[in-house]
Amino acid sequence: MAVRPDRSVASGTIAWTQVRDEIRARGLRWTAQRRRILEVLEATRGHVTGSELVERCRERDPATTPSTVYRTLDVLEELGYLSHSHSAAGREEFHVMPEAEHAHLQCRVCGRTWELDADEAESVVDPVARSHGFAADLGHLTILGRCAVCVSAEAAEPRLPA
Repeated sequence: MAVRPDRSVASGTIAWTQVRDEIRARGLRWTAQRRRILEVLEATRGHVTGSELVERCRERDPATTPSTVYRTLDVLEELGYLSHSHSAAGREEFHVMPEAEHAHLQCRVCGRTWELDADEAESVVDPVARSHGFAADLGHLTILGRCAVCVSAEAAEPRLPA
């Protein structure tokens, strides 16, 4: 999914005031829970799982229901305010305020994750597109491997004779 650039303002924050009107335009009610979800999202940068978001909302309002959180996340993604991807472990993560579509690199040793910008990710998937006619969804692309630090640490470990 390409993130719509008209959804963020110059400061890098989403124009959250528009969200209420767009949710209502879809025939959905504007509730205190939805307002709270948006407040939590406004304070969130980067990636967050649905369960993390539920817990953050429950810190402010213990009555927050997971179903409302997940339905609201689905609507916000449809509207272009956030996007979701999957970690190498299959965990669904939501990227709040994505400025552009991107892929991820994840170290299977230390678990760190890095964003791979669209141009760099395209260079990885272009050969697949040329040879198979397959258009990859960069927002769902996670390349699992080992980071430079973990590779160096592994190389420095003494090896026992076989």
